[in-house]
Amino acid sequence: METDIPFLRKTHHGRNVKALRDMLGIKQEVLAKSAGITQQYVSVLEAQEKIDDEMLEKLANVLHIPVDAIKNFNEEKAVNIISNTFQDAVAGSDVTQYNKCTFNPVDKIIELCEQNAELYKKLLEEKEAQITLLKAIAEKLKGKN
Repeated sequence: METDIPFLRKTHHGRNVKALRDMLGIKQEVLAKSAGITQQYVSVLEAQEKIDDEMLEKLANVLHIPVDAIKNFNEEKAVNIISNTFQDAVAGSDVTQYNKCTFNPVDKIIELCEQNAELYKKLLEEKEAQITLLKAIAEKLKGKN
């Protein structure tokens, strides 16, 4: 059971870096290149419970997020921090080159759900028409016998 009392919550810097990196859609290779380290070292860091402050600062700068977002990761808060700071990222860096959002992901999900709802509605109407047709054919066949 997770508690809401910050000093009792167990933090794992490595998992937090991985979660934030995944949320931003950044591969380990891109993070490593931008931070001046190897992909294997990023993998090692993501397995560490505690990462030294200097490395946290470097990773946070590459991800364009505050160090506190890594240290005190909370998924709901992190989404807000990322959405507010991501657009302020320095243009032309390796990270922003791969992750320029030109749409709101939540709006896109809603749009896709609405499109799927329309598709399912049409499919259901087609199936109902087929059932009606089959019932009519069955009635004709009953009448001939």
